[in-house]
Amino acid sequence: MRLGFLFAATNAIIRDSMSKNQTRKPLEIKISTVVAVAALLGDTDLATVSAALSQVTGGTPDYFEDDFTVIDLGNLLAPPVPGSIAWPELIALFRSHRLNPVAVRNAPESLEDEIRSYGLSIDGMDQSRTFELTPPPSPPPAQLGASSTTDPKPVLAQVAETSAANASVVTKVIDTPVRSGQRVYARGGDLVVMATVNPGAEVIADGSIHVYAPLRGRALAGASGSAEARIIATSMEAELVSIGGVYRTFENGWPKELKGRAVQVLLQDERLELRLMALK
Repeated sequence: MRLGFLFAATNAIIRDSMSKNQTRKPLEIKISTVVAVAALLGDTDLATVSAALSQVTGGTPDYFEDDFTVIDLGNLLAPPVPGSIAWPELIALFRSHRLNPVAVRNAPESLEDEIRSYGLSIDGMDQSRTFELTPPPSPPPAQLGASSTTDPKPVLAQVAETSAANASVVTKVIDTPVRSGQRVYARGGDLVVMATVNPGAEVIADGSIHVYAPLRGRALAGASGSAEARIIATSMEAELVSIGGVYRTFENGWPKELKGRAVQVLLQDERLELRLMALK
């Protein structure tokens, strides 16, 4: 009798475990928006870059919060050649200021294999959200590791998406068209766009996205995980829409009854629902 009870109890535990395993997915792929700092180098001398970073942060140790960082080589006066940049030292320098390099932008093709060998990706996306510092004129770039006899000067021309620059943002309003290759992000709130979002552009918000014009690019609402966010456009033609990481693409175009019309997108039971809106 006791053995029978134990056997029945064991079977119940196994069935419960199997039931849980059947409902648990081994892998889920969702759209995730990663906001990164863009650091545009105007010099490759380590001491100069270090001085520039100190000036940007004002000596505040937690000015950055381990932000992902894209190192942009587009401001260098001459394209670097293989072996001319000491990547381990440069990466360590950024990390000492709590910036986490993950990719390099505007790198010559001849440097791509070298860059990847240090665990960095090649990034080809143009970031639109930047704020600009004003460095004084700088001489031609020196090799990393070489001594510099000039006074330290700022060489980080632009930095994007820092915590300090985006603090206390609730609703972000854009009055101009969002061009192809641009990314606009409303951190911590809603995004309102009063002009066209062109193909190849990306609009992102932790809250909802409202576009009072044609939406033809990518729209990612609830970027921080909110399932309550919505995407609303008066003329819906988006390439991709995403809410809370659940996404849908439209390679074959929008349904005829919805394309170019006022549509809202919302998340229902882990599926995106498209609803036609009646505008009066």
